[in-house]
Amino acid sequence: MRCPYCGSLDTQVKDSRPAEDSAAIRRRRVCPDCGGRFTTFERVQLRELFVVKRSGKRVPFDRDKLQRSIDVALRKREVDPVRVERMINGIVRQLESSGETDVTSDAVGALVMEGLKALDDVAYVRFASVYKNFREPKDFEELLVGLGQAARAVPSADGEASADAAEPGAP
Repeated sequence: MRCPYCGSLDTQVKDSRPAEDSAAIRRRRVCPDCGGRFTTFERVQLRELFVVKRSGKRVPFDRDKLQRSIDVALRKREVDPVRVERMINGIVRQLESSGETDVTSDAVGALVMEGLKALDDVAYVRFASVYKNFREPKDFEELLVGLGQAARAVPSADGEASADAAEPGAP
């Protein structure tokens, strides 16, 4: 592992421990040349994934880019970081277990939207506005109407969805 401070290739692992519900290994490293200390994470990768952009360009899947885009959508929202990490791990696991090495950016975006919808409505709308390239207020309105209908469709005792079950003051 290359030292991020001096570029030396000779770094030593000082401590290793499981992280992220044992889905990763956290390693504390030290550089013998400059004395710099840093942390690395090691994760299992089932297969090499590539994202096919809308333009047709094929780029390697970047988990950190996925994390950053979700963090932007969740900015200033009080969401448990463990739930966010679990969501990201689930998305990556779904992509890796699909059996395909090439996934479309639309497929990745759809999985993120599905995860954010379950996690935080505001983050869902923020992500959707960029992902779906909203241009005017009616785009937001259509998304919010759909979100409101989904929130009101609460299963009743017989398992049927009732549109007015979540209405304030409903019996």
